[in-house]
Amino acid sequence: MDIDIVKLLAATMRISTPLLMIGMAGLLSYQVGLINIALEGMALAGAFGAVVVAHETGSTWIGVLGGAGVGAALGALFALSVITLRANLIVAGLALNFLAAGGTAYLMDILYDQSGTFAPANVIKLTPIDIPLIEDIPVVGEIISGHSPLVYVSWILVPLTSIFMYRLVVGKHIRAVGEHPEAAQTAGISVTGMQYLALILGGALCGLAGAHLSVGDLAHFREKMTNDRGFIALAAVYFAAARPGLTAVACLLFGFFEALQFRLQFRDTIFPNEFLQMLPYLMVIIALVAISVRKEWKKGW
Repeated sequence: MDIDIVKLLAATMRISTPLLMIGMAGLLSYQVGLINIALEGMALAGAFGAVVVAHETGSTWIGVLGGAGVGAALGALFALSVITLRANLIVAGLALNFLAAGGTAYLMDILYDQSGTFAPANVIKLTPIDIPLIEDIPVVGEIISGHSPLVYVSWILVPLTSIFMYRLVVGKHIRAVGEHPEAAQTAGISVTGMQYLALILGGALCGLAGAHLSVGDLAHFREKMTNDRGFIALAAVYFAAARPGLTAVACLLFGFFEALQFRLQFRDTIFPNEFLQMLPYLMVIIALVAISVRKEWKKGW
């Protein structure tokens, strides 16, 4: 049952990319005091939007922007529902997820007469980047170099999110709204404005994550291709108490176990494939249990 550790770690970087982007989106929602379980739907719609725009324009990079735009639009729709129209957060989030799953399948059918998978011949995935000097370093080069540009964008987003939340005035306003909305409003901060901003930015990040799945890592859209990554990333946010660095570590951990289960399925092991397939979700359950234990410990067990 030998596993190539170098290839496993390289796959972990690739697989963790959408989790990191969605995780930063969930972090923004968390910091503004809203539970966003619509992350899954925003990412799925972004994946579809990226392929459609890339197909219609002939440019993969414009497709990436289109995916981010679709995600931002759904973020605005979710914000309208829960902030302006006062819809229940959980119900609105589930509705948006169902809308994205059913809507993408329906549009794929009526627009392109396709079902299951949409793979336009003129859509090509983003060209991998070989990092100068790094690519020549044994082992390190194999792990870090040669990935889609969006893989590197996802890692840049982590420190950028930290700077945004803790160094910029607008980020401090977002955190103030999440911690004490009444006090923030008294101080002249627009609670509604900050909530809209957080959800729309988060939607754009989810759309970018979806674009990575459909045109960054592959060159097609497949129904439900996000495969519950939105919920896994949300668990990572809660596991890390919405801190960017720890959220990234949690996403990387979940990505590692997903990459591991892929490789173990093709090797002789004592575990059935069904058990290996549930490894990433088992890690989510363990993470949520750890959160509960930590909270009880702080209360003074």
